[in-house]
Amino acid sequence: MPFAIVDNHRVFYRLEGTRGAPVLVLSHSIGTDQGMWSPQGEDLLPHFQILRYDTRGHGASDAPAGDYSIEQLGRDVIGLADFLSIPKFSFCGISLGGAIAQWLGIYAPDRVAQLVIANSSPQFGPRSNWDERRKAVLENGMKAIVETAMQRFFSPETLSRHDVHVEAIRNVLLGTNPVGYAGCCAALRDFESTKLLGKISVPTLLIVGEKDVSTPWEGHGEILAREIPGVQVVRLCAAHLSNLDRPRSFTEALLEFLRPRETSANALEAGFAIRREVLGGAHVDRAIAATTDFTRDFQELITRYAWGTIWTRPGLDQRTRRLLVLAISASLGRWEEFRLHVHAGLSHELEPCDLKEVLLQAAIYAGVPAANTGFHIASEEMEKLKES
Repeated sequence: MPFAIVDNHRVFYRLEGTRGAPVLVLSHSIGTDQGMWSPQGEDLLPHFQILRYDTRGHGASDAPAGDYSIEQLGRDVIGLADFLSIPKFSFCGISLGGAIAQWLGIYAPDRVAQLVIANSSPQFGPRSNWDERRKAVLENGMKAIVETAMQRFFSPETLSRHDVHVEAIRNVLLGTNPVGYAGCCAALRDFESTKLLGKISVPTLLIVGEKDVSTPWEGHGEILAREIPGVQVVRLCAAHLSNLDRPRSFTEALLEFLRPRETSANALEAGFAIRREVLGGAHVDRAIAATTDFTRDFQELITRYAWGTIWTRPGLDQRTRRLLVLAISASLGRWEEFRLHVHAGLSHELEPCDLKEVLLQAAIYAGVPAANTGFHIASEEMEKLKES
């Protein structure tokens, strides 16, 4: 298992992604662990190296006895980055992780490229609540607070539909070391950043949950939004663990903020790259060779906007986009386009079973004749690939 020794204790971490890509550190809530970020991983990995870690007192990291501070937890992040030779990184923290994000923005701006503060606060009062929670877990274990915590972590709708993330978080919470949990309770009890937020100079995104009863907009998010210079704000219809309550909306907010904006020239270049990736280099080379003065502007239009602007958006993966193109082109009877994408899809990640499901769906919503033609064309293309 990957461990770093930081401040004389072990920190468990996971570093994934392409070496050389920008590093994004993900920091979890109190009572959870690095696994809470699994819904974001697949969509983020094409763009970043992802560094997840278990905060001191949680998961597989050590749980030293005594009270912790947000400063200690922030310095743990710096120590982990130093251990991995990461000079600069973007940082996304939720709840407790959001407090760590604030500390990094205030005290270590040279190490941080961008900050995302989610479902957090400049002050997690009242102090007596944290003392009561510390006493409860130290005397009676994590079962003493699990039901209350779950009601705060998730919206009633998510809890009622028995979402897979709910049971996973419940199990992690019950397995958390009470000593480590109590130490982080003390860190949140003693945290106060309101008067220092104006020092945060790195680009910052604030994510707020409209159903968050732990750190709602009033008295929490509104202060962060008011005091952090130039902060961008996204409000999600989510409870405290907004990355699990609304995982795709959370990921979209991250990517919209963290990814560099495409210029017109970049969109054209990116369009040619993904067009080759999706349709194959030979097809694109033929299209370019056949371009005339009359068609050049049209070719540039579809490359820049269809391929460079839409196909490069991170909200859907390529397989999903392929299936959508097939369904829409079959429904509209755009058979030349349908055949092109059947051939390209089968040459890459699509399988015959994918085509069958799309065309069965089209039979219901676009009519049997459209599906009949689609099955005929798909069968022809499958035979051609067998013979090649």
